[in-house]
Amino acid sequence: MTKDLLEKGAIIQRDKETYAIAPHIAGGITSPDLLRKIADVSEKYGAAAIKVTSSQRLAIVGLKEEDLDNVWEELGMKPAAAIGLCVRSVRICPGTTFCKRGQQDAVGLGLKLDEKYHGMELPSKLKMAVSGCMNSCAESAVRDIGIMGTPKGFTVMVGGSAGLRPRLADVIAEELDEEEVLDLVDKIITYYKTHTKKHRLGRVIDEVGLDTFKAEVGL
Repeated sequence: MTKDLLEKGAIIQRDKETYAIAPHIAGGITSPDLLRKIADVSEKYGAAAIKVTSSQRLAIVGLKEEDLDNVWEELGMKPAAAIGLCVRSVRICPGTTFCKRGQQDAVGLGLKLDEKYHGMELPSKLKMAVSGCMNSCAESAVRDIGIMGTPKGFTVMVGGSAGLRPRLADVIAEELDEEEVLDLVDKIITYYKTHTKKHRLGRVIDEVGLDTFKAEVGL
């Protein structure tokens, strides 16, 4: 059976013959030029569709295996980390950059996290989200590391996930500034990298206990 091609960032489709790729668009913020390029390349290589994903990406669906290298080259990108045991693209709400309800700079913080961690290999996949206010449009409470803006700073949550074993994240820190968030996220990921079991972060926390986890990351 044909499988996903991790090195090409390609996901096998239902027909077991064609693939989908998801070019990395940090925070879902793009430009008309990139949109035109994605459309042109998709059309040139006969893509079946362009699908807007829940992770703020555009998936090009229905590509042939022999075209994948050329597609990435013409997009001017390296294969994106949409699959595999790694940090996925960071989900970001509009925050104070665009939204009238924003209370913290979700875009600025989220892009810094995405630039530093996207594609980093870990024991399991890890998803992050940054919301600029308590409406939590980036759905921070169901991400491995969720960050939410409040009038007094950022709240950091850990261990959230959806899917087969849904879990709400645990709040571990409140009223942090951007630098404090970046430092804490770095400690969380450094701790998680030491675990060899292929478990999501929430399951690791359940196994060791929240208090032990907090102590391990310096809280």
